Amino acid sequence: MAGNDWINSYLEAILDVGPGLDDAKSSLLLRERGRFSPTRYFVEEVIHGFDETDLYRSWVRAAATRSPQERNTRLENMCWRIWNLARQKKQLENEAAQRMAKRRLERERGRREATADMSEDLSEGEKGDPVSDISAHGDSTRSRLPRISSIDVMEAWANSQKGKKLYIVLISIHGLIRGENMELGRDSDTGGQVKYVVELARALASMPGVYRVDLLTRQVSSPDVDWSYGEPTEMLPPRNTDDLADDMGESSGAYIIRIPFGPRDKYIPKELLWPYIPEFVDGALNHIIQMSKALGEQIGCGHAVWPSAIHGHYADAGDSAALLSGALNVPMLFTGHSLGRDKLEQLLKQGRLSKEEINRTYKIMRRIEAEELALDASEIVITSTRQEIEEQWRLYDGFDPVLERKIRARIRRNVSCYGKFMPRMAIIPPGMEFHHIVPQDGDLESEPDGNLYHPAPQDPPIWSEIMRFFTNPRKPMILALARPDPKKNITTLVKAFGECRPLRELANLTLIMGNRDGIDEMSSTNASVLLSVLKLIDKYDLYGQVAYPKHHKQSDVPDIYRLAAKTKGVFINPAFIEPFGLTLIEAAAYGLPIVATKNGGPVDIHRVLDNGLLVDPHDQQSIADALLKLVSNKQLWAKCRQNGLKNIHLFSWPEHCKTYLSKIATCKPRYPQWLRSDDGDESSESESPGDSLRDIHDLSLNLKLSLDGEKSGGSGNENSLDSEGDAADRRTKIENAVMSWSRGISKDTRKGGATEKSDPNTNSGKFPPLRRRKYLFVLAVDCDTITGLLDATKVIFESVEKERAEGSIGFILSTSLTISEIHSFLVSGGLRPSDFDAYICSSGSDLYYPSLNSEDRPFVVDLYYHSHIEYRWGGEGLRKTLIRWAASTADKKAENEELIVTPSEQLSTDYCYAFKVRKPGQVPPVKELRKSMRIQALRCHIIYCQNGTRLNVIPVLASRSQALRYLYVRWGFELSKMVVFVGESGDTDYEGLLCGVHKSVILKGFCSSASNQLHNNRSYPLSDVLPFDSPNIVEASQGSSSADIQVSLEKIGFLNG
Repeated sequence: MAGNDWINSYLEAILDVGPGLDDAKSSLLLRERGRFSPTRYFVEEVIHGFDETDLYRSWVRAAATRSPQERNTRLENMCWRIWNLARQKKQLENEAAQRMAKRRLERERGRREATADMSEDLSEGEKGDPVSDISAHGDSTRSRLPRISSIDVMEAWANSQKGKKLYIVLISIHGLIRGENMELGRDSDTGGQVKYVVELARALASMPGVYRVDLLTRQVSSPDVDWSYGEPTEMLPPRNTDDLADDMGESSGAYIIRIPFGPRDKYIPKELLWPYIPEFVDGALNHIIQMSKALGEQIGCGHAVWPSAIHGHYADAGDSAALLSGALNVPMLFTGHSLGRDKLEQLLKQGRLSKEEINRTYKIMRRIEAEELALDASEIVITSTRQEIEEQWRLYDGFDPVLERKIRARIRRNVSCYGKFMPRMAIIPPGMEFHHIVPQDGDLESEPDGNLYHPAPQDPPIWSEIMRFFTNPRKPMILALARPDPKKNITTLVKAFGECRPLRELANLTLIMGNRDGIDEMSSTNASVLLSVLKLIDKYDLYGQVAYPKHHKQSDVPDIYRLAAKTKGVFINPAFIEPFGLTLIEAAAYGLPIVATKNGGPVDIHRVLDNGLLVDPHDQQSIADALLKLVSNKQLWAKCRQNGLKNIHLFSWPEHCKTYLSKIATCKPRYPQWLRSDDGDESSESESPGDSLRDIHDLSLNLKLSLDGEKSGGSGNENSLDSEGDAADRRTKIENAVMSWSRGISKDTRKGGATEKSDPNTNSGKFPPLRRRKYLFVLAVDCDTITGLLDATKVIFESVEKERAEGSIGFILSTSLTISEIHSFLVSGGLRPSDFDAYICSSGSDLYYPSLNSEDRPFVVDLYYHSHIEYRWGGEGLRKTLIRWAASTADKKAENEELIVTPSEQLSTDYCYAFKVRKPGQVPPVKELRKSMRIQALRCHIIYCQNGTRLNVIPVLASRSQALRYLYVRWGFELSKMVVFVGESGDTDYEGLLCGVHKSVILKGFCSSASNQLHNNRSYPLSDVLPFDSPNIVEASQGSSSADIQVSLEKIGFLNG
């Protein structure tokens, strides 16, 4: 509570009241407590470390009260408020300790279970040091930045990259992003991350071996923001024209690509973007596919050039990158920037909001789940500092430094990890562009053209804007550049400056706190910080010594650094915790010594640059002493400046990108498996007979004819025909398949000729049939019974009977049922396999098409889909762990301790482990099972289905919604031409079916009896992720007759003639 002067006056007031608190006129509450000393209690229980600004405001009102009796009453009330606050503080501390203890026990138990199969001891050389080898692939503490400092080495590396033509996709969704005049500090969403991703894209595009970089973000066409944020595409030219490569092509370079999603005419904060993430994913998927084809024509000899990596920035982009990575089967990278679990812990410690209130405000649980999914899907997680790994990422279920070392060691020894995976942590500090920076060597006293109050005409305008605040502008400038956010700790800096007279006499203070028009227009949090700063300036009478300009452009920031260096000033970052501290590197590049927080990234920066002092941000006196030391000691100042300039090249963008690209090179290349050197464009709309023949050749080799498609044993990772027998048997079966396909296609062509004539755009020779449809209707109604599903199917068929007969509309069945169950469903309902163009089975882990020779083999399984979704599939190791878990779910209240969950071999397939749930009301929530698997480094997608009576565990990036994206990538059928039919409720993957660019129709009256417990047990409310205001979602009237469905289809633009 250092620095809160009101405490002293408060204590004095209590002492002044004296015996009055114990006399007969005191409040009943105090008399009931007997002899109570508020002074002693206040000193012993509260003054040591508790800070509550609300009490200060109450004290101001109490001190202004003239009536002694009223003043006495208010002081008594304040005493009990303090008591309650102190009690609340202790409760929060106890709750935090309990959370940490619970997390530690869960982590230790999960680690033991995870290593039970991995029983081999690690050799001494593989164990690693627990501190310096936290990621098992990093360098030692002293050489943690594996950077190059020689121009010759850089040239040698550049020569080794020639011939490569990489396509890299970066994603940063929130905030306002543009290449020039960035509005940094405009709001909390437009901060340092915006500048980082733009500069990273620009720098990567200038590197040898990189052909194109796309930075995907949100398109904002709102009257509240500049028109430039509504432009679909913006090129990012290199800063240095010398960086232009010799092999520049038509589409090469760096680009900002703005994808429209969410409310079209609103700029909304990141917390409200979650329901629209799938819509962004669909739009981004369309762009990447089109760009990959275009690059294929330019540099790929006609074959699509897929991204080498998709890199998500922040939780929302991490969630998007995971879905895109799964849809395209390409590697993913992730950078968290700031992490949700760390923020949640900090907010809970403050005690001002409950966990529920925090989630309502920040959607924090959805953010945390997105970060966990990013850990599941990422090949590499890029961090700026070791602190981020040691203190932040280790809070997550999906990352354990100890288990990560063991897994990494087993990988190096080529020993089985039993299906366990852990992302690699790579420390790559952000870079900077230094070639245009000229350190300021002069000082204000050497300027001949200006005077004390009127800078020279050639000086930047921002100089005069700052210097007009100062009585003596020649004094060294202490510069802080941060938005007015409580965690930036600006008020402590002002207090330190105001209470240190020697520092005030030697220096001025400049606070660049973003841009503002009026305080009333700022957010309440930012306005509160700014008002506190202004009050402190008034309190310490700092007029003429502190500058706080209202406006500055991004292009002014270098000039601000130059002005501070010209006055022989100091840059300070006093934040309570700083994830990295890019401004510290910028300041060092302009020759400014630094004073920085000792919490977070500045520790690593200081270790490399050695150009300043680290301080405890909570210690006001420490901040003042460090600033005074640098300002008053010219030799120390010069040494720090020289060290910073000498070592700053270690943070240049070229070296950052070199390390970045070397990490990408370690990722196993992944891309859609059906694309081979002899393939054509399978989603082509060509009408030539060769299109059909190519399909026959392709599908006969890569699609498996099956009736039941159920698991036949063996590894879950097998995706070939080896289990069918020896080579001769395989050749025979393939030849027979080719003959079957050719006969089927010929018959289909003859039979379909009459109906196809009405639509000149169809091609009856194409397989699968969905390729020739105008629209696709996806039946994803999660009914409890086969009868309910049959009723929904018939009413949907009836609503578009004419279009169905014409063949313009095709149908897909998307369900948790296996293909055998689907076959039984079709037979019981009198339906044919050809009534549907595709079958998404087992919650999205299997994909089938109707066979053209349906009499013998009614279904064809798409094996390419299995290779598409098998990334990080745990296989047998995951199955054994799940069986152990199921065995632990006994109902102890029952007489025989009956198991709640039992494995079902009959319902399981190679990529779906199914379990029957005997008592849905007692089954552990999805979030608990998912957490247990993540702690054991097992990556999977867990789905409760059929009203909680079945549990399907499938690959982490597989789902029914992802299967629809696969159909787009594989066959080219646009997602916007799909209509998904769902019930009022459904399986726990229900939300994914409602979001995206496809249209959704909710059938009222279907699945209305489904238990809401399935969705209540998720880690975040369903309302946080469903876009109820989306024009793509409509509800059919109660009962959902065929006429009601027709009306709903007309509302979303279908069947309008």
